[in-house]
Amino acid sequence: MHTILKLSSLYDDESWSIPGASVLDFRDLEGSNCYCSPAAESVLRSAIAGERLSGVHWIDSGDYHYISKLWMERINGPFILALFDNHPDDQEGAFGESLLSCGSWVLSARRELKQMKSDFLNTSAVPGALPVYISIDLDVLSPDFARTDWSHGTMTPETLLGSLDAIAVSHRIIGADICGGLTAAKGAGPEDYSINTRIRGKLLDYFTIHPPVSG
Repeated sequence: MHTILKLSSLYDDESWSIPGASVLDFRDLEGSNCYCSPAAESVLRSAIAGERLSGVHWIDSGDYHYISKLWMERINGPFILALFDNHPDDQEGAFGESLLSCGSWVLSARRELKQMKSDFLNTSAVPGALPVYISIDLDVLSPDFARTDWSHGTMTPETLLGSLDAIAVSHRIIGADICGGLTAAKGAGPEDYSINTRIRGKLLDYFTIHPPVSG
């Protein structure tokens, strides 16, 4: 049910893991930090093709949030994206449409994924009854509850989890991914690790009780 994608030292710095999870190690993959080269994109797409879509995908720091689009490419029918992020990630990239990036992947999904019928940012008010794919960047939370190298929002874990509950009342959750954190190379220390592993634990507990459903 859980897939962990290692693209930096993040999870090792935190000494964080999930027993029994599938672990894909891309720490030596060139051309993947913030902007994803066509070669790196091909490697990542091929690697996750054999992983379970209807699970929880832990995709390292927010620098790699663009991997959400690669997961969503695998959804066959109409769906809605519910994004929880302090940034909309729908900006034109510095290189136009030529490179997928952590800041442009939502815009890319709107343009390319015909099965994605709409997307909503930081809200539990998701209309209709289509299946929903959940994407969470920890920077949506206040720095009291998560530490990343991007600017933070003010959301609390209770609000985030309550929003997930509200969406699940009228929608089938078909997959989820979670990114965000802070590495030692970017100045993280013991307090940052403690805060981040605490929120990862809350999200792990939540999705253990409310796992995404296929079909």
